[in-house]
Amino acid sequence: MRQLLLINVLLAFAWCAAFGTFTLGNLVIGFVVGSGALWISKPLYGDTGYFQHARRLARLMIVFLVELLVSSVRVAWDVVTPRNRSRPGIIAVPMDAKTDLEVTLLANLISLTPGTLTLDVSDDRRVLYVHAMFVDSREGVIDDIKSGMEKSLLEVMR
Repeated sequence: MRQLLLINVLLAFAWCAAFGTFTLGNLVIGFVVGSGALWISKPLYGDTGYFQHARRLARLMIVFLVELLVSSVRVAWDVVTPRNRSRPGIIAVPMDAKTDLEVTLLANLISLTPGTLTLDVSDDRRVLYVHAMFVDSREGVIDDIKSGMEKSLLEVMR
C-alpha cells in the first residue's frame, strides 16, 4: 500500500513537471489523475487496500469538515445574536482509541472544531476530558464524538 502511495505522489510530481508549475492546486490535480491511473491499472498489481484506505481517509476528512462547518456556524450564531445559547460543560468521553497517535489525533480533531476543547487524557488513556460549549445532553456529546470523529479516525488508523 505504501508503494502505491509513493507511486501516486511521484505521478503528481510528474504531472507538475509536465506542466512546468509546482503549485498546490496542480499537485492535487496530479494526485487525483495519478489515482485514476492507478485505479485503471489495478489488475496489474492486485488489490492492496490502497483505495479502501483512501476512501476511509476521505470519509474522515468529510466528517471533520462537516463538523467544522456546523460548529463554526453554531458558535458564530451564538456570538452575533443577543441571546446566549451556550450551555458549557466538561464531559468525560470514553475512548476506543488505544495508541498514543490515535489519542493525539482524536484530541487534536476535537480541539480544532470551534466550541470544543480537549482538556486532558486520563492516566490509563481510556477517557478524554472535553470542554464543550453546547451541551444539550452528556450522552449526545459523547455519541457525536464516538460515532463521528473517533469512528472515522479508527477506520483510517487500523
